[in-house]
Amino acid sequence: MHPPFANDIRHPGRVTGLCASRFRRSRRGLAFLTSPPPRSHKRNRERRGIMAETIPSLAFSNPKSTSREEDKDGGAGKEWAVAPVAKKARGGSGVGDPAVALANARHEFGEHGGVNMSIEASATFTVMEAETMRRMFSGELGPDRDFYIYSRHFNPTVLNLGRQMAAIEGTEAAYCTASGMSAISSVLIQLCGAGGHVVASRCLYGGTHALLSHFLPRSCGIRVTFVDIDDLDAVRAAVKEGETKVLYVETVANPTLAVADVPRLSAIAREKGTMLVVDNTFAPMVVSPARLGADVVVHSVSKFISGGADIIAGAICGPASLVNSMMDLQQGALMLLGPTMNAKVAFEISERLPHLSLRMKEHCHRALEYATRMRKLGLKVTYPGLDDHPHHDLLASIANPGYGFGGMLCLDMGSEERANKLMQHLQNTTQFGLMAVSLGYYETLMSCSGSSTSSEMSPEERTRAGISPGLVRLSVGYSGTLEQRWSQFERALALLHPPPSSHKQQPALLL
Repeated sequence: MHPPFANDIRHPGRVTGLCASRFRRSRRGLAFLTSPPPRSHKRNRERRGIMAETIPSLAFSNPKSTSREEDKDGGAGKEWAVAPVAKKARGGSGVGDPAVALANARHEFGEHGGVNMSIEASATFTVMEAETMRRMFSGELGPDRDFYIYSRHFNPTVLNLGRQMAAIEGTEAAYCTASGMSAISSVLIQLCGAGGHVVASRCLYGGTHALLSHFLPRSCGIRVTFVDIDDLDAVRAAVKEGETKVLYVETVANPTLAVADVPRLSAIAREKGTMLVVDNTFAPMVVSPARLGADVVVHSVSKFISGGADIIAGAICGPASLVNSMMDLQQGALMLLGPTMNAKVAFEISERLPHLSLRMKEHCHRALEYATRMRKLGLKVTYPGLDDHPHHDLLASIANPGYGFGGMLCLDMGSEERANKLMQHLQNTTQFGLMAVSLGYYETLMSCSGSSTSSEMSPEERTRAGISPGLVRLSVGYSGTLEQRWSQFERALALLHPPPSSHKQQPALLL
């Protein structure tokens, strides 16, 4: 299979298909045109290999991460080299605004010049000549030149979303999948193989914890060591040079909101020769792990990125070499396991990305305001934006300026019974929010983590991870006015009897 995230090595600069459209502004995949497209409209003939236009100037959507080596005669026959993502120094001020990068990766025009891109809903794609199909399967022609075979392999609409996700995270490439768990499992299987070793954070989303604790050891022989990710000496000791394939963490832990020191963890990974994989589901736009040194970033796109609680999707953002290897016909986890994103889903998500930064800022603003007020009421609240959170300074140093500290907060009500009573009043009596798992919705979502999203963990594992029985996880929404929602919260809290006792804050993430 021809790699989609590089120019064709046999015919550099030659582009076919929609790249020749007069409406075309950006190339399928990761690259876009830097010279004017040809005036003639030869889309169908070019797509099927009858003729091709030569476009002399091409650039990747992440030009700072790419380079082209040209020889003295102009570079004929040279491959477009994809350079590693530049590692950013620690500190939020050193990281660019992902919203700016996303705006620079403008989506393509529609088939007939529409301001929205077209949806390529086909499962399979035609050719005009049998020889073209042979060349596609042999790897001579690929999606980087607008040659498509089958949507489980590559789909133009899905690749366009991948280009946008790569821009947000600052990676060379990205591939979007059918769910967040399919993204996580595919990356781990690809990087570890049979019998590999993983060092992972002790506190992870319950499904990820189950994948690492049970499924991958049983099905693939993968060995896993769980550590307190805040103890860098313990992390360094757990990583075994030559054996450990992946160091796996969440930027902001689900549900305890512990923050991973991505720059220092990245340094450990480089020192030990392993890959740092970061789940950034809780902090899109807020933190850019790849710009801080992470090798791979995964997302459950279903959450904040989607924003509507109506889509299941995932994304893998990382080096082009990794994404290409995952789509290999013989050895690729994405290609062979087939967690394919539907093109209509990709279109829906792509249309929501331009206002992701605005949504995240409002999620974060309200979360900080609620957490501050809850603390004044004497509630045991955990939120990285509060100055008494043990990782407040860390998150402030690695966060992108202007976004805040995330849209998630936790309340420890002391017992599961008390937590459930509060949530029932918040939903059924005052309409503050909804009792539901997931996050990133415009309504506030709340769940008792120990009996829901972390229930895959044993009681002992939850205790070690700092997940108490009465921990309520809130994904703070932005519907209604802030004062309206706060009044609803106060009324629900007043219905609990006796009221929670006031005490000095003890963050719920204590391990």
